[in-house]
Amino acid sequence: MPVTQAVINLQLWKAIEQRRLIKFRYLDKERIAEPHDYGVQDGTPRLFAFQLAGESSHKLPDWRLMDVDKISNLQVLNKIFLGGRPTTSGKHLKWDKLFIRVKPVGE
Repeated sequence: MPVTQAVINLQLWKAIEQRRLIKFRYLDKERIAEPHDYGVQDGTPRLFAFQLAGESSHKLPDWRLMDVDKISNLQVLNKIFLGGRPTTSGKHLKWDKLFIRVKPVGE
């Protein structure tokens, strides 16, 4: 049975609330990441995550902005991460609507 977008939505919320790593496929590459922001940008549901491991056509670790409808095989892992981390620019993305953001370290 295929996983619905509603299930992916719930898994992303759970992972961000509990600061848990996620493992998933995106653009035919398996990835492991810290989910940080989940919201709508330019009318598209997106995830802003810090990819730690897995496959990528760019250097790792690094930030990734991904369309949620292209995520598949999502698993919330038991491994916990500390929380928010600084971006290279020091700025957050601009969102049309931000559903949830991981809490900073210490909160």
